[in-house]
Amino acid sequence: MVKLHVKKGEESQFLFETFVESDIANVITEVTTIFNGRLKVGRVCNEIECLAKHGTCLPPNMMGLTEEQVLELKLIDEWGDKCIPSGGYTLEPDPLGRRNGKKPNEKMQDVLNKTVSEAKAMTSKVIEPALSQLWFSGKEMLPDKKLKDYVGKNEKTKVVVKIQKRGHGAPSREPVMTEEERKEWMARAYHRQEELKVM
Repeated sequence: MVKLHVKKGEESQFLFETFVESDIANVITEVTTIFNGRLKVGRVCNEIECLAKHGTCLPPNMMGLTEEQVLELKLIDEWGDKCIPSGGYTLEPDPLGRRNGKKPNEKMQDVLNKTVSEAKAMTSKVIEPALSQLWFSGKEMLPDKKLKDYVGKNEKTKVVVKIQKRGHGAPSREPVMTEEERKEWMARAYHRQEELKVM
């Protein structure tokens, strides 16, 4: 077994377990699918939180406009009339101008916020319950593949995967030692150098 520690910059994202014999292309596809799925859940959670604070989205032609501009252009929020929160609403204008300001009542806000917190908790633990569905089930190594196409031979191998935007070059390397270890090592090297000078 190999555990991949997937990071974005220095921020830890999740651990991914796979087999040593797994094809690198398949591993990259699986890791990317999980990473993108987590991003999608995060975006949906963010939109639901905004819905709870400021109501439904305005039509694209009204987003970012002031009330005066909307009146001047004679625009109508057709979505707001169709999507009235059940149980009523209170007005809470959106400072970004993306939403209609019809905030749902407290009971509905609690439902939305509880759903968001449950979804975030599930994505932080996504690896454990999904092991049987997402991870590789076999250890077959294809005979026509070269050894370099696989993660490695050692079952204690640790691979750090860093996600980088396309066109931004290779991600920075993981530091060999922490800042504390580096300072300690430098102090020992300095003392050793001083001892050698005395000798």
